[in-house]
Amino acid sequence: MPGGCSRGPAAGDGRLRLARLALVLLGWVSSSSPTSSASSFSSSAPFLVSAVSVQPPLPDQCPALCECSEAARTVKCVNRNLTEVPTDLPAYVRNLFLTGNQLAVLPAGAFARRPPLAELAALNLSGSRLDEVRAGAFEHLPSLRQLDLSHNPLADLSPFAFSGSNASVSAPSPLVELILNHIVPPEDERQNRSFEGMVVAALLAGRALQGLRRLELASNHFLYLPRDVLAQLPSLRHLDLSNNSLVSLTYVSFRNLTHLESLHLEDNALKVLHNGTLAELQGLPHIRVFLDNNPWVCDCHMADMVTWLKETEVVQGKDRLTCAYPEKMRNRVLLELNSADLDCDPILPPSLQTSYVFLGIVLALIGAIFLLVLYLNRKGIKKWMHNIRDACRDHMEGYHYRYEINADPRLTNLSSNSDV
Repeated sequence: MPGGCSRGPAAGDGRLRLARLALVLLGWVSSSSPTSSASSFSSSAPFLVSAVSVQPPLPDQCPALCECSEAARTVKCVNRNLTEVPTDLPAYVRNLFLTGNQLAVLPAGAFARRPPLAELAALNLSGSRLDEVRAGAFEHLPSLRQLDLSHNPLADLSPFAFSGSNASVSAPSPLVELILNHIVPPEDERQNRSFEGMVVAALLAGRALQGLRRLELASNHFLYLPRDVLAQLPSLRHLDLSNNSLVSLTYVSFRNLTHLESLHLEDNALKVLHNGTLAELQGLPHIRVFLDNNPWVCDCHMADMVTWLKETEVVQGKDRLTCAYPEKMRNRVLLELNSADLDCDPILPPSLQTSYVFLGIVLALIGAIFLLVLYLNRKGIKKWMHNIRDACRDHMEGYHYRYEINADPRLTNLSSNSDV
């Protein structure tokens, strides 16, 4: 054992010397051939450049005409006259603005990408001149919560635009907010079908929007709301129907909208709210109703609504509601009316009065022309009347002669002998 211990240090020093010698030899070999290494690198450089040039674009790069912020997860392609949705959107995008472009048509799978836009939650397409949105246009966006299609003349909105190309098998839409303000197309582009019906069909197809909480349909010239339009939107909390042309809510039911918090009906053509509508609104626990700037007709049919307004707290700014018709009630505050003020005089609105006056003038003009024609042809008419009188006289004399013959037997025999 002592001998073994004495040999240990000497063996260790020998190994150390061998290692140093090997390092020296390696350094001499590398220094002796610099040109060969440089030439080998230079020969491989074109291959590296070509390899880099053929690489696919990075998944998180920004489209050419857009502005991107990865920190904010936002991409803005605003007022760029784009005719289609960019194909190289970064996968991180959460807020996408495509406003003020020339998209025209949004085809099926317009946002389908690989990798998918799995984080896209807010999509703004307002003012992009869209006139057609096809079935399945928003498929492959599993996180989409807010969609804004406002200010597009949508002449063709597919019934399956929000529910997918096959509503019977597609999953419910993740949409929570849907903004469709001012999407009414020009009259000559409506394809001979009801605009209200087209929009409602897209809202109800496949019951895909049951999770929708905010729906804005302002400034669309709606004359009516189809029956049961809200029946399949039970989660609604905010409904905006302002600045339309709604005349009545008789066929609209709010009964199942138990979560509804705000209902905007300003700037419509509402004349009165009937008892059924009043009872349904009063039954909603969290509702706030906005009714400003409607042409209320203050006659006997308004009595129930006035009573309801005085008792309810759901109408915001109810002290600003005033009468528009009849003329004697104009600008009267609804809350200040009583039953004695509300009668049903047959007084028509000025527009109808003007229409009837115009009709009377037209009929009077037609009558005057007819009389003028008769006057100008009075001689011919007089001659025609004389001819008719003479013809009638001849007929009457013939009848009278025959009557006299038949009444006298002698004349009767004479007449028969004359015939023989």
